[in-house]
Amino acid sequence: MSLTPGYGETPVPDDELDALLPDARELVGMPTTKSAIYDLEQALQNEVAERALTSVLDGTLTVADLLSDSFLRDLHSQLYGDIWAWAGVYRKRELNIGVAPEHVAVELRGSFETIRYRWEHTTDWTPRQLGAVVHAEVGRIHPFADGNGRSSRLLADLVFVAAQDSDTPDVYDWRLDKRRYIDLLLQYDRHRDPRELADFLSTQPLDS
Repeated sequence: MSLTPGYGETPVPDDELDALLPDARELVGMPTTKSAIYDLEQALQNEVAERALTSVLDGTLTVADLLSDSFLRDLHSQLYGDIWAWAGVYRKRELNIGVAPEHVAVELRGSFETIRYRWEHTTDWTPRQLGAVVHAEVGRIHPFADGNGRSSRLLADLVFVAAQDSDTPDVYDWRLDKRRYIDLLLQYDRHRDPRELADFLSTQPLDS
């Protein structure tokens, strides 16, 4: 999901800069542009993803471990903790997306418990569908002030890999038709069926 033309030189708004940690601000310099922050976030994501995928592949992290609100908060903190003050913290304000902030903790925990129970006690979801429903549920709840998309996509990949019984697992290919992708997420919010979203999300070998 690439940056749009002209995005790179756009300064980070003052209200967002207030949450930028001093070390990160010094690293990216002034004026602080969105592209500089994006590059910093991407570099950190690559490191976090590599560590987490290694732990999944060697069996240290299982599907049960990943389907946890505490794991998601820790993952979000790893992705953003060196950059933003809001890393790993549930949002406190109302947005035009997601559940009410006072319901985030309960909704997220209940959602993960339901998904984990269904995965362990039924056979109707494939690994591809399991990762898709995890991604869609985090998006539906929208637990954090920012970074929900990046953290939910990485979590979906980790769950997808952990659920596959393969020495050469696949991950999702997140280079997609954004308009159709958003439409399918909205449809999921209405019917909570991940199958169409899972079919839309193409996959590729992890080592590609």
